[in-house]
Amino acid sequence: MGKAKRESVQLLVGTAKGGFIFRSDARRKKWSVEGPLFKGLKVHHFTSDRRDHETLYAAAYSEWWGCDIQRSLDGGKKWLRTKSGVRYEPDSGLSVKCVWHIRPGRASEPGVIYAGVDPAGLFRSEDGGVNWSEVTGLNRHETRGRWNPGGGGLILHTILPDPENSQRMHIGISAAGVFRTDDGGATWQPRNKGTRADFMPGKFPELGQCVHKLALAPGRKDLMYQQNHCGVYRSDSGGDKWTDISRGLSSRFGFPIAVHPHDPDTIWVVPMTSGEFRVCPDGKLVAYRSQNGGRAWQKQARGLPSRNAHLLVLREAMSTDAADPAGVYFGTATGQIFYTANEGREWDLLADYLPPVYSIEAFGPARA
Repeated sequence: MGKAKRESVQLLVGTAKGGFIFRSDARRKKWSVEGPLFKGLKVHHFTSDRRDHETLYAAAYSEWWGCDIQRSLDGGKKWLRTKSGVRYEPDSGLSVKCVWHIRPGRASEPGVIYAGVDPAGLFRSEDGGVNWSEVTGLNRHETRGRWNPGGGGLILHTILPDPENSQRMHIGISAAGVFRTDDGGATWQPRNKGTRADFMPGKFPELGQCVHKLALAPGRKDLMYQQNHCGVYRSDSGGDKWTDISRGLSSRFGFPIAVHPHDPDTIWVVPMTSGEFRVCPDGKLVAYRSQNGGRAWQKQARGLPSRNAHLLVLREAMSTDAADPAGVYFGTATGQIFYTANEGREWDLLADYLPPVYSIEAFGPARA
């Protein structure tokens, strides 16, 4: 293994039985595969540090041996563990079950890494992942007693540092909702206005929503998207208010959402039937694309299975590369990876017979 070539595309795939690295040139015609890495471990998230394109991070978990964040400083040749794990303070009354999401910090904060865990909490490292400490402003939030687990547990699964404002960050918790800090993590406020919680007595509470995934739009200040348990939403105000953009989809329910790497108005989702039946509607695997910020949706199913496709795509298992046209990738809980090299006009099967796919992160190619 080693550093990916600048003209190549690299997929980091986390699964129930380890991690895999897929590589191709920017034409994405042929793919090589390395792995499984971390044999015997679940990898909830597998990602790279865009600040150097060489450092890799994996959220590894064993039901017997617990969890840790594995990191490689040389593109995957050698892997290192944390110094003392990712742990709540002894007086918290909490114990980390597993790490769910890893997010390298901004270009302006070298060495800073963030991690989201189960039970929901935010952690920060200032030395590249060697040592970790709690972000207590969130972890000891006054509303914590009102946070409840979703189907996957009480998890902090999305971390979005604002690329322009070093004091602002959004996080997503299932099921508590979206929170935002504007003072570098000292205080946090729920940001769920306009998002539904159909499973609660009041359908539009301050918090308690089951956000499934959040995404920032590139180059557009305050534009965000959200796939929720109860719909797909858009915010033009940094989360202060959300607008329902689910109309035109086959289902309001789903897990992942992906944004075009260069066009803030283009997004993709893969709907599932419902919270009670988490498979493709009508046995047809269909991706939907909007090119106007969710005001209208187009089906994109060419090349995807259209009969007896009772598949599930999980929240971390969708990503886009930076090519032109952009590539879009998603994996299933039954071990398939589908991809398009032309923004969804046609899909191909990239891999089959993998363990259940938990996460996909696409990197490259470098832009001229």
